[in-house]
Amino acid sequence: MATTELIHEIIPVGMLQCNCSILGDPVTREALVVDPGDDVDRILAILRKHNLTVRAIISTHTHIDHVGGLAQLHAVTGAPVLIHEADMPLYENLEEQARFLGGPTPPSTRIDEYVKDGDTLRWGRYTARVIHTPGHTPGSITLFSDAARATERSERESGGPLTRAHAAKSDVIVEAASPLLIAGDTLFQGSIGRTDLWGGSMKEILRSIHEKLLVLPEATRVIAGHGDETTIGAEREENPFLNRR
Repeated sequence: MATTELIHEIIPVGMLQCNCSILGDPVTREALVVDPGDDVDRILAILRKHNLTVRAIISTHTHIDHVGGLAQLHAVTGAPVLIHEADMPLYENLEEQARFLGGPTPPSTRIDEYVKDGDTLRWGRYTARVIHTPGHTPGSITLFSDAARATERSERESGGPLTRAHAAKSDVIVEAASPLLIAGDTLFQGSIGRTDLWGGSMKEILRSIHEKLLVLPEATRVIAGHGDETTIGAEREENPFLNRR
């Protein structure tokens, strides 16, 4: 079984230091960019450094600090922009969000496709499963990747980065170094996402974390939307918010 190390660069961007993830396949040079909230020039510099072509741009939710760079990154790369449909009303109110933060309103862009729970995102030979985790916002999602599945046939037949089912069982499996969760603002090291903003729900976010995230392997690396990374095992044992139901 062939193994290849995933390119993964995390850069805090913008006033609120949102963690933007750039995930790349070092063989095919295809990439996925998650949460480009700002500082698009820095994101583009990393893409150039690794000679990566963006297959898709996706935001885990549409708070302004996670979507502020969508329009510029799309304009430069031409890559499709993906979000969960339940967060579209929030995205359509960037001006109101900007007023709340006291900053400028970033340009918006067309959303090319909506993701939903269970969808698979593909870049090169790597895949990530979309997990709908409402609570911080109605359309909050997390992305879970434990392996990449691809064949010459499935790549040739694919019309885009989004598939509604996992790759065929006959596909070659390229193991990731360890399971990876891009958690957005749902789960943090020692904390959880805010629920006092538009569309937030403490009941929903706790249900999402307990029923959809804490069931993942304990060694899963968790890249939160802000701050340091953690693991599912550590949060299961130590996160004080997760003892509340």
